[in-house]
Amino acid sequence: MERSSQSSVPLLDQRRTLVIMAKAPKPGMVKTRLLQSLPSSAVTTLYRCLLEDTVALATSLSSVEVAVMCPQSDKEELVHLLGNTVQVVAQKGEGVAAGLISVFRHFTAAGDRHVVAFNSDSPHLAPSVLDSAFGVLSTHDVVVGPTHDGGYYLVGAKAAHPSLFEGDGMGTRSALDRLLMRTKVLHLSTGFTEPFYDIDVANDLLQLARELQVDPRKAPRTATWLKEWQHALGQLHEGASGL
Repeated sequence: MERSSQSSVPLLDQRRTLVIMAKAPKPGMVKTRLLQSLPSSAVTTLYRCLLEDTVALATSLSSVEVAVMCPQSDKEELVHLLGNTVQVVAQKGEGVAAGLISVFRHFTAAGDRHVVAFNSDSPHLAPSVLDSAFGVLSTHDVVVGPTHDGGYYLVGAKAAHPSLFEGDGMGTRSALDRLLMRTKVLHLSTGFTEPFYDIDVANDLLQLARELQVDPRKAPRTATWLKEWQHALGQLHEGASGL
């Protein structure tokens, strides 16, 4: 993933920017809903694997500038973790909504830029989905990637619309509905990528384990973590089956 020389990297399309919404892998601060099922140290390591595999996915796309947006307090640690693979930018303000506002303010400031932001726990997302998001932006003001639980894993735009993310609702089952209500209020044409799932609870992790068992190359670091925690995941499966 190293980008040490101009000759070793593909020509970037300065009109396409892919931004990963991330945090530093700190115990008790990431994937907190999984703490009900797994030790804090294991969840922290899992998040680091997910993040590194997501960065590898993003940088595998051609003609796309890749960056990470994170809380100010996490920037130094993420720069150290990710090295020179991607640009790390600190958001203005706290919370996911502030992070998304920062993404579009920062990366659309130069104009004529298509910006797509997506979750740091999505290494299993097909590269074609990310490419399709930019395709949607060629004919729409906004692109959204809905999750099966009523949220969204991806959002893109060609301009900053700060009020698009007002009213919070992030991380809730109404997050997608609230976002779409605001696109209507702002008269923004909206297109969609295919529905997907992110990694929030034990059942999501079990689904990812099944997927990576078939093709671990999608997310090799995460697949290795899942193999190491195979026994614990088996217990989670038994518990889920008994519900």
